[in-house]
Amino acid sequence: MSRVGAELPKGWVRVRLGEILDRIEAGKSYKCEPRPAGPDEWGVIKVSAMTWGDFDESENKTVPAGFEHNPDYEIKPGDILLSRANTAAYVGASVLVKQCRPRLLLSDKSLRLLPANGIDREWLAYLLSSPSVRSQISERATGTKDSMRNISQGALAEIECLLPPLGEQRRIVAALEEGLSRLDAAQQAFTSTGRRIELLHRSVLKTYFSPHSCSAQHRHRLEPLEKVARIQGGSTPRKGEIDFESIPSEANVPFWKVGDMNDSNGRYLTQSRTYVHSKDIQHAGLKVHPEGTIIIPKRGGAIATNKKRITGTLGTFDLNVMGITPGNTVRPDYLWYWFQSIDLQELADGSNVPQINKPDLQHLLVPIPEISVQQRIAERLDKLFAHLSVAQGLATSNKPNLLRAAFLRDAFAGRLVPQDPNDEPAEELLARIRAEREAAAPKKRRTRRAPAQRKATHDEPPPAPAATATTPLTGEQPTLDLEFPS
Repeated sequence: MSRVGAELPKGWVRVRLGEILDRIEAGKSYKCEPRPAGPDEWGVIKVSAMTWGDFDESENKTVPAGFEHNPDYEIKPGDILLSRANTAAYVGASVLVKQCRPRLLLSDKSLRLLPANGIDREWLAYLLSSPSVRSQISERATGTKDSMRNISQGALAEIECLLPPLGEQRRIVAALEEGLSRLDAAQQAFTSTGRRIELLHRSVLKTYFSPHSCSAQHRHRLEPLEKVARIQGGSTPRKGEIDFESIPSEANVPFWKVGDMNDSNGRYLTQSRTYVHSKDIQHAGLKVHPEGTIIIPKRGGAIATNKKRITGTLGTFDLNVMGITPGNTVRPDYLWYWFQSIDLQELADGSNVPQINKPDLQHLLVPIPEISVQQRIAERLDKLFAHLSVAQGLATSNKPNLLRAAFLRDAFAGRLVPQDPNDEPAEELLARIRAEREAAAPKKRRTRRAPAQRKATHDEPPPAPAATATTPLTGEQPTLDLEFPS
């Protein structure tokens, strides 16, 4: 075994997962109704019930009344469940069921792992979420698409790990419970801080740009957006009209699409994935928009991203983008900050494919102070949001998850708690598990066969001739000496 650490802690032993399991049970496929089961109904869990670290009993589908099912598949508190089929990131995700409503069944995409005697159930549940086991599951999973990968029972049984003595298993669980609970508390604090920063961000924007607060507190005049900026949609040339290029040059103009907004720094857009040669622009009927134009998604799911960008150079854009070019009375950076206070989803129509049209924007009221005041407001917001961005980065840091992974890695490499020489060595525990498994295995019945008939010797009379239809059986008949192995 080479997948686990080279150094073996004292009293530990290298094993495969199948050696420390009593058995693996697979669920069954049911034709279900697409709704959660009621209190008196039977339900089948979905893979999402096992995906996020804690068992979610609400993630189930209803088994129709009268549909036959095996109660042996019912999930009970204390079960260790594992997702047999899921996306590449979550295949093999496992949970320890702490509480569970009655009448929930395993599905064909779930497995139940039963530990052997001498294997702590909670220790096994933590082992399955350790980085070493997770990486091996990822490597052993099969499937051609990342959207649905599978891990077989045989592949699970071959996963390599280190087995500590039972006493140390329990000490590891206690240490993990304490350490991970602190990490969970830290993660909750980070999440709460992140929400507060978002609320502060919105509050600041509302203070500066809400029509009510601006007119009352700062006495800025309010103007419809159409009076202070030019609102224009994009256009897409017909196929074959021009040749698009992917390399920027002095003669090429950016042809922006929604996807380019993902590649920017969050505000300014200077490069594109697609370019148009300047000589082709007029021929294709494209409009070139000046530097400082604010572009937003015009249609589709991209509206929900609520992204707004300022073009850092002149360019053109396609039909899925809308541009707002500031006039002489408003600065681009000030108008961009005003747009941050606007939720694009609230402007979109309610059709199956959401869309924002010019009338949805043109009557929005924009507070317009003097240009010098706009500059001071933009500079002040630059400094404030720079600090908030740093705080937001800390609040959304991945450090708690990294610490969790490091904690689990140390736990299952023998570095989390000290070894106790008084513990029964894991090698003896493993030998007992193997002996119990062998004793419980059904023994094959040995077929009894009669040995070959003894050959006649000169001391023995020759055998009597076989009886035939014309030779009646008379007197004593010879017998076979049957010897059965003991």
